[in-house]
Amino acid sequence: MTKTEKPLDFLWFIPTSGDGSYLGSDDRSRPADPGYFREIATAVDRLGYTGVLIPTGAACEESFVLAGHLAAVTEKLKFLVAIRPGTASPAYYARLAATLDRVSNGRLLLNIVVGGSVQELAGDGIFLPHDERYAHAEEFFRVFNSLIETGKANLDGKYIKALNAQLGFPPVQEPRPPLYFGGSSDAAIDFAGGRVDKYLTWGEPPAQVAEKIASVRKAAAAKGKEVSFGIRLHFIVRETDEEAWAAADRLISKLSDEAIAAAQEVFAKNSDSVGQARMVALHNGRRDRLEVSPNLWAGIGLVRSGAGTALVGSPKTVAARLREYQALGIDTIVASGYPHLEEAYTVSELLFPEIGLGSPRNQIRSSFGERQVFGGGGHGGNVRLVSGS
Repeated sequence: MTKTEKPLDFLWFIPTSGDGSYLGSDDRSRPADPGYFREIATAVDRLGYTGVLIPTGAACEESFVLAGHLAAVTEKLKFLVAIRPGTASPAYYARLAATLDRVSNGRLLLNIVVGGSVQELAGDGIFLPHDERYAHAEEFFRVFNSLIETGKANLDGKYIKALNAQLGFPPVQEPRPPLYFGGSSDAAIDFAGGRVDKYLTWGEPPAQVAEKIASVRKAAAAKGKEVSFGIRLHFIVRETDEEAWAAADRLISKLSDEAIAAAQEVFAKNSDSVGQARMVALHNGRRDRLEVSPNLWAGIGLVRSGAGTALVGSPKTVAARLREYQALGIDTIVASGYPHLEEAYTVSELLFPEIGLGSPRNQIRSSFGERQVFGGGGHGGNVRLVSGS
């Protein structure tokens, strides 16, 4: 990073449906455990990550409730939580959002998730066709934004009706917490251009990301708005490129062809998400074509829905790839790695210095200024080195 570049806003991920060391295996897997989520949240808060994404879905813990829990045990960490239009009224979501922003002292970020799983949407009582879901979301946020920004809203819409709706308490952030959103269809991009503050893309090759950014900018400009951009990526960072690629191979070393086929069948059957289709098209379920762009590896998407790509390499290599995305306009990274607690430390220790991010917050001095090297934690303490050695 040059001295004139602004450091990336770097968020981490809370794996609320569970975690593990191997995809497609129960070996060394970790269940969805609130205690484990606290460990991750407090670690990344100290390590210097600016926030965490808490996912949403039938297989995940409820994001607003968990964010409220984690806000109580962290200091500066922000929480990117999901609003899913149709699962509750805009007035109810406005009360949730305002309260969470107040109890966290302004640490709320809002992630608009319109939904791409037809099966899951049906379970939530939502039966609108793909593009119509965005028309519904547009009305939803007309009411939501009015309530959380002014305390009042009225709308007699096709999908949403609100008569003299009121919000008792404003959020800490003015005029409201920022709205994040990701979607790849034409309807999604048009919605993003008019409603969101930050557009998130999944980790596609830079040329494809550039096309999406251009489309969103055009849609925003047509509505007199500006949008900033982020990218959702996994990270496999090791001291050398060779070690990183070995770790990527190890992550899917226990993944069977049957598990891959079953996952891909579910994606095809249950999802009408254009973004998910773009993720699948990067690899088409094949193990022999996983490096889809230099150091961009699609192995995770063989079985994981949504974000399916990782940047793989040494700190210098991964930093160079991130600078390519920065040059396109990306200013925010929403990151993850398996398992999430250990990889949060690895990314912080190896990658952060290369991209200009600082040391852990509130770090206590470990010496009176002498250079020290770790001596194994014995009774004699660390090895003190003579200055200049």
